[in-house]
Amino acid sequence: MRQRIAVVGAGPAGLAFARVLHRHGRPVSVLERDPARDARPPGGTLDLHEGMGQLALDKAGLLAGFQALSRPEGQAMRILDVDGTVLRDWRPRPDDLANPEIDRGQLRDLLLGSLDVQWGSGVTEVVPGTRDGVLVRFADGRQETFDLVVGADGAWSRVRPAVSSATPRYTGITMVETSLDDVDTRHPDLARLIGDGSLAVYGVSRALVAQRNSGGHVKVYAQFRAPLDWHAGLDWDDAAAVRSRLLAMFEGWAAPVLDLLRQGAAFVQRPLHVLPVSHTWAHVPGVTLLGDAAHLMPPLGVGANLAMLEGAELAEAVATAPGPAELDEAVRAFEERMWARAGRWAKITAAGLERLVSPDPADALAFFDELQPS
Repeated sequence: MRQRIAVVGAGPAGLAFARVLHRHGRPVSVLERDPARDARPPGGTLDLHEGMGQLALDKAGLLAGFQALSRPEGQAMRILDVDGTVLRDWRPRPDDLANPEIDRGQLRDLLLGSLDVQWGSGVTEVVPGTRDGVLVRFADGRQETFDLVVGADGAWSRVRPAVSSATPRYTGITMVETSLDDVDTRHPDLARLIGDGSLAVYGVSRALVAQRNSGGHVKVYAQFRAPLDWHAGLDWDDAAAVRSRLLAMFEGWAAPVLDLLRQGAAFVQRPLHVLPVSHTWAHVPGVTLLGDAAHLMPPLGVGANLAMLEGAELAEAVATAPGPAELDEAVRAFEERMWARAGRWAKITAAGLERLVSPDPADALAFFDELQPS
């Protein structure tokens, strides 16, 4: 009998899992709460690593498509002091394809391909161990059973409670995101300041980061240490008020740097949460987790790469399992490998976040030098 397999979440992890299964001729139900593929903005840019995200795309037969869309020049990184002094200006070699950038929307469309996603299928609960398999309950009242349910539904996963009582905790660091459009034409001075890739400015417990996306779009992130309720009384629909609050927090920084905030038209708060560094669970037959659902960690360029690689590896293991016993053993073995690898990266990224948004800005610069020696 063919196993009934579902993946909850049509992000990088869930789609990588589904595409590799599809390539092996195995059916899978992709359950996504968003009502359509373009229901909300897809987010910023991702750097996909050779041995992680790119490897997952290779397993899915999509590496050539990625190479056609990616931006190797986007690997460039420039670091400024708060007074505008250039401290580092690293540029990749023309043949450097270690971590090229791709817009999240482009990656999503590449992974989606011809997959049949069940849009508008919000999952509210997953109940393992029923007589007919793993029961999935939906927001619209429907129920369906599967032999394997893979939770790839992010930080606030509805699948996670079926295997773990862990919940994300606030790191004490918040990001506020804004963006600039058509930067080369409308803001040429900022375009030159940012360069071809990313710009970072590190101050005392503060940072400003700007990242180029394709088409002249730039994402800007203000990062700072603050209590979770730091914005009490602030109306997020009042962009002028949010901008004023942020500019006060970065008072004294160079005017060209602060223009990254002054030119932003709308602002979105993104408090950073994480799961415990070594998050594991007692194996539950029929249910497992991928990506942020399994090991939410700081956004330092690893999470999506890990999630995609895990999705591809789990799909390969599932595709070769001929029966229920072999399927369960394949999932159990995958979890052991995932926990070990994710635990190592969780420690690295947790330490990295502390250094990048640090009381001592020199620590952020040292961290960059360790990862990308000049």
